[in-house]
Amino acid sequence: MRSFSTIGRGLRQSLSILMMAAAPLALCGVASATAGYPAKPIRLIVPFPAGGPTDAMARLIGQHLSQQLGQPVIVDNRGGAGGTIATEAAATAAPDGYTLFFSTTGTMAINPSLYRSMKVDPLKGFDAVGAVASTTNVLVVPNSLPVGNVKELVDLAKQKPGTLTFGSAGNGSSNHLSGELFKSMAGIDIVHVPYKGSAAAFTDLLGGRISMMFDTVSSQVQYIGTGKVKALGVTGPTRSEALPKVPTIADSGLPGFDVTIWFGLSAPKGTPPDVVQRLNAELQKTLAQADVKKQLAALGASSMPGTPADFAKRIQHDATKWAPVVKASGATLD
Repeated sequence: MRSFSTIGRGLRQSLSILMMAAAPLALCGVASATAGYPAKPIRLIVPFPAGGPTDAMARLIGQHLSQQLGQPVIVDNRGGAGGTIATEAAATAAPDGYTLFFSTTGTMAINPSLYRSMKVDPLKGFDAVGAVASTTNVLVVPNSLPVGNVKELVDLAKQKPGTLTFGSAGNGSSNHLSGELFKSMAGIDIVHVPYKGSAAAFTDLLGGRISMMFDTVSSQVQYIGTGKVKALGVTGPTRSEALPKVPTIADSGLPGFDVTIWFGLSAPKGTPPDVVQRLNAELQKTLAQADVKKQLAALGASSMPGTPADFAKRIQHDATKWAPVVKASGATLD
């Protein structure tokens, strides 16, 4: 009769052989999960209604990815609740590469601090695929306001604390938080007036009922060009190609002021790394195309090529940046 030790050695040898034999099969299983990707249409969830600039950008990218991947990329607009409805739908989808999220600064970096009852944490619920593009806001004032640059506006606000107002598309919007950051860095007391959308705020700006507002360059460039409003500064680190004569706010007396709004692709957490890398590679090809750059420029945006790690780093950086701004503003939503 063999000893227990002899039997034990035999079992261990048998297990080792089985494990060695199974390893290639496991690797083949992983490869088969990604080698044929994509084998069916991909859904791209967009956090805003059809027809807006975010939707236009998503459709542009989706169209080119569809051509390159050989499968339809179907845009699924899920507007409402500041993008939280779309965020939750995307984060809870199967992490198989067939659902993507057209993420934004608001949905990924601002909403976690703004909404108290989000069902998912955007910072933990997604894998970054890659940034798509960035744009900036521009600070505009009505022609009736007796200022011609940022310094004069800040001086006027200090002379009349609590009397100047700035409009926005609503609490927690990028133009609201642009104003809150401006207020904080300039050390001035200006009053926030929230509206239901930028269009309503701009109407009151033209009528002189509010003193200033931050709005997207793409929305304001035509009015600035025709002299309907005065542009005092853009919010990004460099001048806007669409408004080359308008200085940055950072160069106008507030060093370090930077509000850059970005858009990108994210996938539900746990999406196979090979799929993420494939999507990023195709995205880089898309962003390198001259016609894509031209169409992004028409939307007031610039392409943001980079790796998934670059995009993940940017998301985390901006979430850390905006959390104290949201807290200081007192803006909270359910």
